[in-house]
Parts: sequence; C-alpha cells; structure tokens
Amino acid sequence: MRKLPGKGIRMNRVGKWVALCVSIGVLTAGGDALASPDAESGARKETKAPAAAEKIQVEKAKGADAYTVSEAYENAAKLDKKTVVVRGKVVKVSKAILGKNWVHLQDGSGDPGKGTNDLVFTTKDDPKVGSVVTAKGTLYKDKDFGAGYKYKVVVEKATVKP
Repeated sequence: MRKLPGKGIRMNRVGKWVALCVSIGVLTAGGDALASPDAESGARKETKAPAAAEKIQVEKAKGADAYTVSEAYENAAKLDKKTVVVRGKVVKVSKAILGKNWVHLQDGSGDPGKGTNDLVFTTKDDPKVGSVVTAKGTLYKDKDFGAGYKYKVVVEKATVKP
C-alpha cells in the first residue's frame, strides 16, 4: 500500500485501478456508448453521444475499407476486428487516457437518439476539435474496458490524417 501525499489515505492496487476507471468515466462522459448508472434503479444505461452545435455534413472516405459513421454501427458484426476508414469532423478529444487520445468523429450520418452518429477512435495522434479528418484503425464491436464502461463500436490504434 502507498500513502497518498497530504491525504492520509492508503491505496492498494485495486484502489488505484478503481480510481483509474472512475477517471476514465469522468473524462469520457458523454461518449457514444458509455454505461452510466441510472439514478432511480442503479442499473447501468447507455448515454448518448455529444450533440453537435451545427449540422455536420462530411463526404464519405474513399476506398474499399471506407464507411460512414452509421455504416460502421450497422455493419459492426461483420467489421469486428477489421480495418475501417472513416472521414468525419472531430467533435471531442479526451487526451492521454490509458496512454492514448480518445477522438469522437461525426459525419452527419446516424441517429443521435440512438447514439449511432458519433464514433470513437483511440489514437496517438492529436487532431484538433472542429477539423475534418480521415481516421483508419481496427473496429471492435461491444468492447468492454471494465468498470461498466462499454462501447457498442470503437476503433482502436487509429491513424488520423487531415
């Protein structure tokens, strides 16, 4: 166990892991399919993607592995663990969580009510919010990061280019 400076609190490995998971949840709140507790029942429910202030309309990427955000959700089962390329507008970036940046892309497709309009990519790249980029990475369906944080669809180890 380690004593936290100035806090008088000791934290073991499990406590550190829980603190990390809580931090991830706080930083990524509003993600496309993060689970959050329901105030009344305590059960986990999915939250919606961040809403865009203006109407987003981005042209689909080109090539064999190119998909729109909504197509990535619709075809998640067949695309699981396969390479995808998606072009969209960066609407949110959460930096340096678990050693990577978590980038939310929207292209104008999908249903905001169902959370299928926002796709999360993990990357070492650092795109700017508001920029239109093309991201290429491996799609995972029903990815569970633990502590109740689960994405219906997430794209990992992506490269992001303008």
